[in-house]
Amino acid sequence: MSPTATPTATRTIRIGSRKSQLALVQTHWVQAQLQKAFPDRTFEVHTMSTQGDKILDVALAKIGDKGLFTKELEVGMIDGDIDFAVHSLKDLPTRLPEGLVLGCITERENPADALVVHEKHKDKQLKTLPEGAVIGTSSLRRLAQLRHHYPHLGFKDVRGNLNTRLAKLDAGEYDALILAAAGLQRLEMADRIHEVIPANISLHAVGQGALGIECRGDDAEVLLLLKALEHEPTAHRCYAERSFLRELEGGCQVPIGVNTLLEDDRLTLTGIVISLDGQKVAKGTVSGLATEAEALGAELAQRLRDQGAQEILDEILATVQRG
Repeated sequence: MSPTATPTATRTIRIGSRKSQLALVQTHWVQAQLQKAFPDRTFEVHTMSTQGDKILDVALAKIGDKGLFTKELEVGMIDGDIDFAVHSLKDLPTRLPEGLVLGCITERENPADALVVHEKHKDKQLKTLPEGAVIGTSSLRRLAQLRHHYPHLGFKDVRGNLNTRLAKLDAGEYDALILAAAGLQRLEMADRIHEVIPANISLHAVGQGALGIECRGDDAEVLLLLKALEHEPTAHRCYAERSFLRELEGGCQVPIGVNTLLEDDRLTLTGIVISLDGQKVAKGTVSGLATEAEALGAELAQRLRDQGAQEILDEILATVQRG
């Protein structure tokens, strides 16, 4: 719907957030931006733990990914306990519960994956890490793409917040980690980025690097407030990516990677679907008007289906379900 209400200064706006350090940094940034845009308003942060925050001893792919980091926040919005929720957009499912909408998408940080290494490998790059080096990642997308390019490396699941993962790396449990560059930048840990991994090696997750703000679709006042944070170029890119993922019916724990480029009004979307062993690949690129972002995503999904993408995804789902 198109918000038409005029924001009033009487209503306190309640912002929902996960309790993790990164989530709070992102949410407080949103709060500060809104406070700056609307100095007469009151914005309060309310925190809660999600299922993904509570289950830390099981690989994400085995838990299932439908609202793993969002469901409790969504229930809070539906019940009226909070007015909107701030998500890392890559965690937000492409199909939202009835009554909820993606109110805005903020300007994107670097969406690339990043290599973080143990001190003993500080003279190495991803391509020069020794055979058998153990790489920590909880992402099937990263795992599959890196197996494709570097089959001599070993991979091990890693869970926990960013500080926990880095502590495990520094303690020698892993030789390196693959993390989102944006998360490290937002936590002022950019100095830990040893190498930004180029798109020809690892296409990033759908929505990675952007924040997605979810709210009730009938809350015209909040929708109007959120427009102050909307970054249209990022939104075009992310809507194309999310359409691509939605058409393939893949969640955030499926090896689907993307890359988008926006030049003037032209949007170029590249996508990949890859088997867990890195051997089967469906990959393609489409270009068109940025205003037709969602149609471009759907077109690319169909092109990859024609290359066997659905068979790859079905095989992965069966493998994960077998455990």
